Amino acid sequence: MQFRIAMTGATGFVGAEVLEQALAEGLRVNALTRRAQPPRAKLKWVPGSLEDPAGLDTLVRDADAVIHIAGVVNAPDRDGFEAGNARGAVAVIDAMRRRGIRRLILVSSLAAREPQLSDYGWSKELAERHVKASGLDWTIVRPPAVYGPNDREMLDLFRMARRGIMMLPPGGRLSVIHVADLARLLLALAQEREASLTRSFEVDDGTPDGWDHRDFGAAIGRAVGRPVRTLATPPWLLTLGARLDRLVRGGKAKLTPDRVDYFCHPDWVVTPRRQPPKRLWMPQVPTEDGLKATASAYREKGWL
Repeated sequence: MQFRIAMTGATGFVGAEVLEQALAEGLRVNALTRRAQPPRAKLKWVPGSLEDPAGLDTLVRDADAVIHIAGVVNAPDRDGFEAGNARGAVAVIDAMRRRGIRRLILVSSLAAREPQLSDYGWSKELAERHVKASGLDWTIVRPPAVYGPNDREMLDLFRMARRGIMMLPPGGRLSVIHVADLARLLLALAQEREASLTRSFEVDDGTPDGWDHRDFGAAIGRAVGRPVRTLATPPWLLTLGARLDRLVRGGKAKLTPDRVDYFCHPDWVVTPRRQPPKRLWMPQVPTEDGLKATASAYREKGWL
């Protein structure tokens, strides 16, 4: 029988790319969804949510591995983050235990490395603890900033760059990864156990020591075709901007008070010793090329 993957978050940014790659590989997929989706060959849409034990039971029932991607990046309070990230992970674990499914890939976040900085990072680290205590055959992946053609989280940076000026956090470095590279890793891990059981990986684009904020801002500028002036924004101004963003965009705000301390942390570079074995996976998308393709896709969608 063909390998079957069960997925949460398949209608989101990262999940949609994992789904496309899985189907292109000829894998069978069960995918959780809150809303009706168009039928596709080798894909079984499963109605439900992380709050729906019956839906999760159906999702994992005949799976060889589960990739848990669904979660929240924005919530009104700590309980909202815990519900979407930590309790959601527990619900998936419980469903797998009931059905005797062993292999679990959890998509966490580099934010889990510093759980004291944000409720988001705290909830991701709590989800990791639940997974580690689950008794399942687990692997945890901590991506840094993920970008790609359908991403709306970085869209504001591209829009600022188009205007020739970018407000960035004060100093520091970060790692990034293209969504296609992340998806390839998740599928490789789901089908490979030997090198990844009970391991936590941090992954990026392969840039040694990551990106300086100014250099990354300049790279986005090149992607949109214009020079960019970058401004290091002090934390107090970011906090003010977060409050204004919440007033203007409400629940769709990208800059939130919970993210300010996270954004201002000086080190969001992956740890080299936590990277996956090179025989299993290596990034393939150079970031300069990936950013240009992302800008082009944004234009085609009318977003930029």
